[in-house]
Amino acid sequence: MNPHDRNHHLPGLRLPHHLHGLPGLRRVASFRDGVRINALVAGQGPPVLLLHGYPQTSAMWHRVAPELVAAGHTVVLADLRGYGDSDKPADTASHEPYSKRVMAADQVALMQSLGFSRFAVVGHDRGARVAHRMALDSPERVRSVAVLDIVPTLHMFENVDRAMASTYFHWFFLALESDLPERLILADTPTWLRSRFAGRHAGGVPVDEAAKAEYERCFDPATVRASCADYRAAAGIDLVHDRHDRERGRMVEPPLLALWGTHSYVGRGFDVPRIWKSYARHVEAAPVGADHYLCEEAPHDVAHALISFCRNTEPGASR
Repeated sequence: MNPHDRNHHLPGLRLPHHLHGLPGLRRVASFRDGVRINALVAGQGPPVLLLHGYPQTSAMWHRVAPELVAAGHTVVLADLRGYGDSDKPADTASHEPYSKRVMAADQVALMQSLGFSRFAVVGHDRGARVAHRMALDSPERVRSVAVLDIVPTLHMFENVDRAMASTYFHWFFLALESDLPERLILADTPTWLRSRFAGRHAGGVPVDEAAKAEYERCFDPATVRASCADYRAAAGIDLVHDRHDRERGRMVEPPLLALWGTHSYVGRGFDVPRIWKSYARHVEAAPVGADHYLCEEAPHDVAHALISFCRNTEPGASR
């Protein structure tokens, strides 16, 4: 298969209308160790890689990507391995296939296949954890990194309290070392999927129905299994990698922007700027008036912050 498959009809996708008509919109794919990574590309200019969260796909960027394109960027809306239309390889006992190190390497390979040796990366939720790992492992590739509505995985696990365990109970449920999570989710997948969005909206823009349909289309049994592997990796091998970095004093070197929802658990429960300043050398941080899904609830605020940050971290910008 041609890794630069320019299929303007994008079969199988039910894109939110904001993505239709983007200049140069095309579907692409790259392969690393036999795993296919799916993405959409649009626009021209400095590249920005956009990585989604759970239980979503690259469609979550449908309100933010057009503003980045209009501001003069090439946007790459990628599906993480295990999600969307990317491959869902079998897991192993160590969960290494779904470590953030491996997932980040997938995305670096995708950008290289498109001819981008350096780029900005923006991640939300799980995608932000991949972006964090990418900035640590491939600082020569990452021009800047933006992490949306997270604090580092290690910090989360080392500061578990009742509020965290209640709000993020799915971290512990999905990471169970058995097939119980998969069996229960597959017994009523639509209810589980809807539960991930219920009560996580602060009155801003509603989640687009076409985006919901895309999430539902892609949340098949293979994705259920792969996404559990993602969470098992986070509770195991990812912590090994993160603790090793902390022991070595290793920090994120590229400029980092942290955005969070003022109504989200992260916004309510953590001093986000302070925490990220202990993990990255150059931190900018700002709240967004939204709950967890801030890219869909407050897209203009998110896009404005990302455009300003990218502009200030591009070559020749004065800081």
